[in-house]
Amino acid sequence: ELLALARRALDTFVREGKTAELETADPFSKEPRAVFVTLRKNGALRGCIGRTLPGEPLYLAVRNRTVEAASRDTRFEPLRPEELGETDIEFSVLSLPEKAGSPSAITLGRHGVMLSKGSRGGIFLPKVASETGWSRETFLSELCSQKAGLSPDCWKDPGTELFVFTAEDFGETDFMPGRSERASSG
Repeated sequence: ELLALARRALDTFVREGKTAELETADPFSKEPRAVFVTLRKNGALRGCIGRTLPGEPLYLAVRNRTVEAASRDTRFEPLRPEELGETDIEFSVLSLPEKAGSPSAITLGRHGVMLSKGSRGGIFLPKVASETGWSRETFLSELCSQKAGLSPDCWKDPGTELFVFTAEDFGETDFMPGRSERASSG
């Protein structure tokens, strides 16, 4: 249901410039949850935006982050209607973050990591480690440099805080086989 709501939100926003009005009867979807939404065009990243703490019901968080991923990820131009058939939606529902006692407490592929040092910070979802095959050290170094804009070894600094979380991932390609073909033909 959440994937169908996200697709409706994406299509409505990109085609009409409107925020879709959505409803759900599912109790889980009404719980406040943190979520990241990733858009992939033909398998390549096309947008990703999320929040690390719950602030709204999950179904509204999915809708809002989907719209933001399509229009506010500064790495990309806003998604155009002609791209909809080639774009798939994935989202990760996050657990509450917990402070990591040390870098060795991070289990790659299971934990996502949030890093904070001063006014800078960054986040990698758990699936980043699985997708890249990085070691723990490389994962943390890339988090420091790519996401936080800090030196690659900032994770070794005692003033750097590390938080871990888990995520449940859902994607159209996992649950709706052939979605891209149907979207482009209809």
